[in-house]
Amino acid sequence: MSADVKTQPETRREPGAVRAVADHARGYLAKVRSGEVGALPAVTGIIALCVFFGAVEPVFLSVGNLENLFGQGAAVACIAMGLVFVLVIGEIDLSAGYASGVCAAVMAVLLTERGLPWPIGIGAAIATGVAIGLLLGAIVVKLGIPSFVVTLAAFLAFQGVVLIILDEGKNISINDETVKAIAGGNLERWQGWALLAVTVAAYAALQLSRWRRRRGRGLAHDPLAVVCARIAALAALLTATVFLLNLERSANPQLVSLTGVPIVVVVLGALFVLWSFVLHRTRFGRHLYAVGGNAEAALRAGVAVDRVRITAFVICSGMAAVGGIVAASRAASVDPNTGGSNVLLLSVGAAVIGGASLFGGKGTVRAALLGGAVVAIINNGMGLMGLSAGVRFGVTGAVLLLAAGVDAMSRGRGALFGRH
Repeated sequence: MSADVKTQPETRREPGAVRAVADHARGYLAKVRSGEVGALPAVTGIIALCVFFGAVEPVFLSVGNLENLFGQGAAVACIAMGLVFVLVIGEIDLSAGYASGVCAAVMAVLLTERGLPWPIGIGAAIATGVAIGLLLGAIVVKLGIPSFVVTLAAFLAFQGVVLIILDEGKNISINDETVKAIAGGNLERWQGWALLAVTVAAYAALQLSRWRRRRGRGLAHDPLAVVCARIAALAALLTATVFLLNLERSANPQLVSLTGVPIVVVVLGALFVLWSFVLHRTRFGRHLYAVGGNAEAALRAGVAVDRVRITAFVICSGMAAVGGIVAASRAASVDPNTGGSNVLLLSVGAAVIGGASLFGGKGTVRAALLGGAVVAIINNGMGLMGLSAGVRFGVTGAVLLLAAGVDAMSRGRGALFGRH
């Protein structure tokens, strides 16, 4: 009887949840060591900066300042989202800042001086951005002029265009309440909670559906525990954010009450979902990364390389228009400095700090948002500390250089490990 027991085949057990999570963690650490750091540096930077500024200036962690962070970083984040598409194909757009100013000026003239309704003003601004992107992309692709030269020329030219539209430098106020609400309005408290519930439910459904689909097809997939932890982490983060933003943040609530999630947060969230879907769930997104990785190989594989490159510039300038609209909404006006000053540098910095590569083939919309958060936190925190603009520029530049260095080193380690 004992011999029979010994000769029976041993039952093979599936790894438990703990072991699966441990294997996943080891795999992630191996990817980081090989150079695939992803969003880790940006997330680490955000946490470290929040801890530092919160300890030095307690007002940094106030609810009112949280709302300020969203408002201050929104326009830069929008422009950075568009720049990601150009960076992925290994190009650059130095005109994105002033392009946003041109589009904002077009909107302001139509709304204030022509008295047209807001849909026409916003539509004309976005159409102007699309036309700019089409022009720049066609010059770069069809004439073969480097994007650095083309967009640098456009950077200079668009400063003149803004002055011409604004009659050599006048300030145009934005009086349309709908446009002003984009960066200055807030949702009702119940709307914030409803949006939270819909967002978490949709994210959970997508994550679980993807897990079931990959598991059913026998493809590599994350452990269910990791998927559930990811959903729980997002739910906790968004719940805390909505709870804080629903608190009263007005210094004099008897006169003016300020509560609710800012509308600009919803705008940023919608743009994030849209462009993340385009990058990661469409053929165009796959072609974009293919062109950025190796344009010649993509062409031989049947990818319409020229069309993909031109479209990337169109999206970039279109998002610059959105950034200009957000900036005009926040300031309730447009002037020759709209889109100028350090807007371009901060936008490029946001994309690169978040993880987009200056060498092409790498970048996500999430990178733009995370990088935009880093830039906004630095400017906001140092402003609260009373530091000069010179110090803030210096620190932001150092962070950008550090991010570019991390990208270069990660690519070097990737080549060492056989990843190109």
